[in-house]
Amino acid sequence: MRTTTPPTPEPDGPVRPARLIQNETTTEIPVHLLFRDDPVPVAVPLAPAVVGRRRGTGEQPRVRQGIASAEPRPAVEADPELVERPARVVPGALGVLGGACGVAGCVLTSWWAGVLPGLAARALGLPAAYAGAGLGPAQWAAYTGAGALTMFGFGGLARGRTGGAWVLGLFGRYRGTVRRTGLLWVNPLVLRRRVDVRLRHWRSEPIAAVDANGVAMRVVVLVAWRVRDTARAVLGIEDHERYLRECVEAAVSRVLARLPADVPPGALVRDETLRNTEAVGEALTRLVAADTAPVGVEVFSVQPIRIEYAPEVAAVMQRRRIAALDAQHRDTVLTSVVDSVEDTVTRLTLRGLVELDDYERKALVKDLTVAFYTGRREVSS
Repeated sequence: MRTTTPPTPEPDGPVRPARLIQNETTTEIPVHLLFRDDPVPVAVPLAPAVVGRRRGTGEQPRVRQGIASAEPRPAVEADPELVERPARVVPGALGVLGGACGVAGCVLTSWWAGVLPGLAARALGLPAAYAGAGLGPAQWAAYTGAGALTMFGFGGLARGRTGGAWVLGLFGRYRGTVRRTGLLWVNPLVLRRRVDVRLRHWRSEPIAAVDANGVAMRVVVLVAWRVRDTARAVLGIEDHERYLRECVEAAVSRVLARLPADVPPGALVRDETLRNTEAVGEALTRLVAADTAPVGVEVFSVQPIRIEYAPEVAAVMQRRRIAALDAQHRDTVLTSVVDSVEDTVTRLTLRGLVELDDYERKALVKDLTVAFYTGRREVSS
């Protein structure tokens, strides 16, 4: 037997607009879907339903930020014209030659003035019978020129060493950097500032900081760094080594404040902690390198050597952790004992070995629990 449904008659006149039923607690419901009086369904956009978590429960989302969110601060703007460039120097042999010429000029001037001892004149192969013209203006001018040549020749000699550099300045203006090694001649009128450009490391003193829970911590870090731009490191800042130390302390305070030192035993979610020294080191390196780059200091790594509680809270935190571990152990043992008691009682009942009423069952469970728990404690101890 086949049953057919008569088609819905076409309405006369224009199609009625879809009426909606909605309030503050229900979604929009088209009326035509309830009564089927329109042949063509009207598409009604529905707002996406949002299910919010109840506040105050364990499902509340965390707002703690990790180490990866510790982005470097805006870089300090350095003087664009203060950039390292090589200084003009000449080989040291030319300085030695100039100084020797000055000494020779002084000797000849002395012989010319007649003040050179006869023994020295004979040793130098000069005519000893020459009486000399005396010390006049010409002789004094010759002495001045020869002496100046001697001082400039020998006074500008310098020895360049591997791993060291000189920053040169004249009348408060940067004149270049000397990184060459060996015997060199540098203008003796310029001011030289020696700077170490080797790879260096610095082990910090215990740095005071607090973790994400406000617990006082002490951190010791090892910093590997070097001077990359000597002009900015020497002239762009008063003391680049002190600035590096302060940047390290600031970075340690920022990174440690974002993570807890430890995860409580038994926590369901294993969050990132400060015990992940690799992640902490990467964050510290990124922050310190960004802060010190504008002053010509290149930081390769900032690795934490020791992260520990401050002495004033170390004993308290140790007792708290031991108590938490003991509670976790007790909970584990008790859970195992309850499971064993349940399994034992179930087997005895299913096999028909005993017939127990409610009172006898409770007494048996109590006795088994005490026996199993005592046995577990003796084994664990």
